Amino acid sequence: MKIAYLFFLFFSFELALYASLSAKVDTKTVEAGDMLTFSLNISGETIKRPNITRLCGTEILSTSSQTNMQMINGTFSKSYILSYKIAPQKSCTIEPIEVEIDGKKELSSAIDIEVAPAKVKTDGDFILMLESTKERVFVGETFDVVLIFRQKKETSALDSEFSPPEFDGFWVKNESKPQKYEEGNYINTKIVYTLAAQRAGKAIVKNAKIKIASQTPQAQSWGVWIPTVKWKNYFSNEVVIEVEPLPEGVVLVGNFKINIRVEKTAIEANEALNAKIEVEGNGNLEDIESFKPHIEGVSIFDEKSVVEGSKLTQNLTFVSGDDFTIPSFGIKYFDIKTKEVKEIRTKEIPISITNKKPQEELLIKKSTNTDEDVKDDAMPLVTSSIFLSVAIFLFGLIIGVLITLYKEKLFIKKEKKSSIKEPKVLLSKLLNYKNDDEVKEVIEILEKNIYQHQNIEIDKKLLKEILKRYNL
Repeated sequence: MKIAYLFFLFFSFELALYASLSAKVDTKTVEAGDMLTFSLNISGETIKRPNITRLCGTEILSTSSQTNMQMINGTFSKSYILSYKIAPQKSCTIEPIEVEIDGKKELSSAIDIEVAPAKVKTDGDFILMLESTKERVFVGETFDVVLIFRQKKETSALDSEFSPPEFDGFWVKNESKPQKYEEGNYINTKIVYTLAAQRAGKAIVKNAKIKIASQTPQAQSWGVWIPTVKWKNYFSNEVVIEVEPLPEGVVLVGNFKINIRVEKTAIEANEALNAKIEVEGNGNLEDIESFKPHIEGVSIFDEKSVVEGSKLTQNLTFVSGDDFTIPSFGIKYFDIKTKEVKEIRTKEIPISITNKKPQEELLIKKSTNTDEDVKDDAMPLVTSSIFLSVAIFLFGLIIGVLITLYKEKLFIKKEKKSSIKEPKVLLSKLLNYKNDDEVKEVIEILEKNIYQHQNIEIDKKLLKEILKRYNL
């Protein structure tokens, strides 16, 4: 019994002797963005491989493993080396890793990692740098930040991964295509970013980064040199911009000019008149709001403004049955050169309607009789003649009125039918009653169908009620 117990203790001791877990890194101090390798050395009979996705608060970039088997005193033992590559951005601690070995959970030791700020190199095989055309700007003022990547002519890269600068607090108005050129012993690649600050205060353009894979020789224990691939990060400098606020009530900054063009200044009633507003200049054009005005009795449609380079364009359409005036359009902006608030405006444009309905004036004439020398003996004859003339006139008038009413009734019926089928005719009739919400709804549909070439169906029941309501 004692022999069996001693054998059990010896066997357990031997397992414990071969079961082990250790952790190490190839370096404890790195620059921000540089990679380091964390390794777990695990030995034992039965090993449950750990599932590791993050170390030191950062994601695993790559993993590798190596397995060894050995026999000591007739006992087989497995040994694993698990390697993980990470690129920490700040100082951190790799916490202990739990691994199950031979049914028992083991913990590795913690390892502290010190991450130093990335050094911006002004010489070397690869150089990345940022330059700004301005150090102080106003909110919305445009300026350029130039990114330059320099590579020595005699060097080569197997692969690269580029991360552009971070533009938090800026609008990116334009990004140029990469331009390559030679300068001394370097081949340069330049990208120009056109920016505008969003708010006052200190704004920072964060550094750009490029990760480059290059081939380096590595000596083995038996003296043979084999090529290996090594990745290295290169960082640019950061750019600090001081941003000043604009004067109160002004959101535009730069230098602009404004113009309006119309197709013609005389149109028919309810004919669509197109106008184009153009604003040109250097500044935050995208902050200009729609120019759509309000004109009593005129329907106005606006398209979304379009900004292309240094020009903003907006199209407006006017529809009216009476003369009207296109108002003056203007913008207020802060001139950077003069440091003054300026305002520019277009001229008013009168528009005349050629076939509008004239207002009928009712003229009442008063007839007077000044002949006081009418003889008494002629009165019966005159009276009889007048009575006959009046009777004939009244008879003719009644017949004429009846015929006119009949024709008008036929015309109205015909017009009503044609109005339903002719959208422009119907629109012109309904414009007089657009204060009615239901009429306004139908007008909006008609305008979209006529002038925006849409095909929206009108509620026939609603239209019938409206026509009946206003006796159209």
